[in-house]
Amino acid sequence: MKLPTLDLQASPLQEGLGDPYLKLRLSDSVPVALPMEAAREVIVVPVEQISPIPNMPTCVLGLLNQRSRVFWVVDLSIMLGYSGLMTNARQYNVAILQVGQVPLGLAVPIIQGVTRFPTDTIQSPIGTVAPNIAPYLRGCLPEEKEILLVLDPDAIVNASVLQR
Repeated sequence: MKLPTLDLQASPLQEGLGDPYLKLRLSDSVPVALPMEAAREVIVVPVEQISPIPNMPTCVLGLLNQRSRVFWVVDLSIMLGYSGLMTNARQYNVAILQVGQVPLGLAVPIIQGVTRFPTDTIQSPIGTVAPNIAPYLRGCLPEEKEILLVLDPDAIVNASVLQR
């Protein structure tokens, strides 16, 4: 079965609008952005294709074999301290990020697409977000009705909860 994917290539017409980020949602009120230099692809995966592994942290959903590559998939919501994905879900939206040679799947409820903003508009997350989330962020970006959390791919891949 061929899994649906989303092409993450930037359009040349958008080059002057700022750096590209993949916009995800952890819930209706929690948007996050993943720098496109770390995003490899977005896929929709049936729950059965992720192999759960016993005695792993709650945020680790299991292993996924995608194009002859095996990598971990984590529930990003739980990893960052929010409520997790729906337990009765039939499929997961997975953004695959890669830092160096390390791939990691981030399962999230909603993938919104690509957004752009200048890196210099990112503000410090200290005092804006819960202290347990700040180590996983490059910063935050206040928007009209919410605060966009800008993820740090290195911090996520190297999170202590994943180093067991």
